[in-house]
Amino acid sequence: MQSIYIAGAGAGSGKSVVVLGFMELLSAVSRKVGFFRPFAPRGSDQDGLTTLIRTRYELPFPDEMLYGCTVETARQLIGSGRYDELLKLILNKYKMLEERCDLVLCAGTDYNGLIPSLEFGFNVDLANHFGCSLVAVVKGFGRTPQEAVDALHITHELMRERGADFLATIVNGVDSEALDLVEARARDLLSETENVYVLSEQPTLGMPTMGEIRLALGADLLRGDADALNQVVTNYKIAAMEVPDFLGYVEDGCLMVTPGDRSDIILASLAADVSAAFPRVAGLLLTGGLRPAETVQRLIDGLRRTKVAILCVETDTFSTAMALGRIEAGILPDDERKMAAALGLFERHVDVEDLRKRIALHHSERVTPLMFEYELIRRAKTQRQRIVLPEGTDERILRAAEILALRQVADLILLGDPDKIRRRIGELGLTLDTIRIIDPASAPERARYAKTYHELRAHKGISEQMAFDVVEDVSYFGTLMVYHGDADGMVSGAAHTTQHTIRPSFETVKTKPGVKLVSSVFFMCLSDRVLVYGDCAVNPNPSAEELADIAITSAGTAAAFGIEPRVAMLSYSSGSSGKGADVERVREAVRIARERRPDLKLEGPIQYDAAVDVEVARSKMPESEVAGHASVLIFPDLNTGNNTYKAVQRSAGAVAIGPVLQGLNKPVNDLSRGCTVTDIVNTVAITAIQAQQAHEAHEAARDSQEDEA
Repeated sequence: MQSIYIAGAGAGSGKSVVVLGFMELLSAVSRKVGFFRPFAPRGSDQDGLTTLIRTRYELPFPDEMLYGCTVETARQLIGSGRYDELLKLILNKYKMLEERCDLVLCAGTDYNGLIPSLEFGFNVDLANHFGCSLVAVVKGFGRTPQEAVDALHITHELMRERGADFLATIVNGVDSEALDLVEARARDLLSETENVYVLSEQPTLGMPTMGEIRLALGADLLRGDADALNQVVTNYKIAAMEVPDFLGYVEDGCLMVTPGDRSDIILASLAADVSAAFPRVAGLLLTGGLRPAETVQRLIDGLRRTKVAILCVETDTFSTAMALGRIEAGILPDDERKMAAALGLFERHVDVEDLRKRIALHHSERVTPLMFEYELIRRAKTQRQRIVLPEGTDERILRAAEILALRQVADLILLGDPDKIRRRIGELGLTLDTIRIIDPASAPERARYAKTYHELRAHKGISEQMAFDVVEDVSYFGTLMVYHGDADGMVSGAAHTTQHTIRPSFETVKTKPGVKLVSSVFFMCLSDRVLVYGDCAVNPNPSAEELADIAITSAGTAAAFGIEPRVAMLSYSSGSSGKGADVERVREAVRIARERRPDLKLEGPIQYDAAVDVEVARSKMPESEVAGHASVLIFPDLNTGNNTYKAVQRSAGAVAIGPVLQGLNKPVNDLSRGCTVTDIVNTVAITAIQAQQAHEAHEAARDSQEDEA
């Protein structure tokens, strides 16, 4: 198991994207991944890349453990000829971190002029001293295909000369039209054992956001929330002319730079942003330490639709413009859009599975939350499914949809009024050009879906006209899309009740053969493991037969998502000690489940503490192979299950993914109305995986029928 060192082969290679991609991969397959940089300006908290990685992956190490020394210290040692002493200092710091980790991801120096022309060699030396596999990042930006290949060749020659153990080389930022050519020439140039990946250029990753500009200039924020600060700035405009002439220069995503007393320019920019006749403005940067007049500020504060961030700096307009030109784009820790774009780019061009095998990591028996979430995204992407999202105007749904689209997790369909949805997308500054939008009220499929619904529900007194009216509802329309195979799964509930979301599926999709009822589970992501809770959302008072069915189905769900099922049937007593109707019902459920699935690791009745705590299990049920190690916990009723999952979620800070419905013929999943964007992304990924499994089961059944015929 080797640690990895990622080094840029020159300035401007864009290694941050590669570092982020590797960290995502490694954190998902190993519980303790460290991050290390040779130099930091004034400690790791001042280094943008370290801050991003430390925040996103919640690294539990103190700042001083994440870097070798400051830039100032390095300059002093190099200047006095003590190069070896510098290497020893950095190596010592690295080893201190390595002792506390399964492996470490190192990000090389930023070509800050410490060792001119020798900096890549310095990084190769460090990788050798650390015992790391080396990943070199070669700049493709602004280079012809031959220039990029020449740089690749020089990089490999240097790595060979210095005896580097190189894992892969990544040529980053190649023109998309030249990808195949660069890949072909690289294959001709290098041996079969030398892995090379070529990443296309993604312009938005090279453009700063309003938040990055604010940080780089030390600007004050006069207006704008987190979303406004995450807007990408495509270009700068110095606004010094009158409004009629100025408006002709407005471009999409531009940053308007103007003195703070130019109320006319400020108001014109805000008006242009919300006008359908003009491109949208990324933000305003007010110079000279001047701020809008009080009346103008009051007018701005009263605007409802604008999402434009307004920054203020003390420097004059000329000095500010020069400073803007020196800003290098990066990725801030709260910029989910850029992170999704970066990860999507990496995962699109890099053979992640091959890298995982080459790194040869030992997998932990436990599935950590980060591993679980990473695996969801990875599996969903292997065979993309069509997922319908009925709540097309909800902001969280739209933000999640953009992340899912950028990472190519699923092919999404939004339901609702197309004009309203597109207007909302524009107001939020999102990019959702590839996502299909359907209006149930005017869709050609409405008549066909109404006919189906009438046929399925005529015995309940549903007339043709009633059916036509019903399928205009987004939940019914979305469910019937799944029923007809026009979508592979549905996710809803951000703005609708659970009943509104799942009732249509009970009436149309119905349960799988051999499954008597629909139930649900939550994936409870604790700090060091993922547990499966069932049923916490659907069945109020299940019988013993139903509890057995929930346990067996939940075990299958756990196994399907990479969690070894060890099932605990919970009650207020453990083993044979308790008496009473409730505990007898659980005891009977255990008997039925064991009879139906003797292969399952299953225990009950058992108390929660005995199910999950090894020490308690030793005293209460020492002979049980499940006690103390349970991964699937089945609650005796909805009251207990719902309250427990919420208590654990709020008190232990656990992430609760679900409810995930199980037992339906086709996947339909519910969201909590308090769900976050991350919850939606995870639930869509889960739904896509369920859809993959449903297709596989259908194919297997069809093949079996053909064999019998």
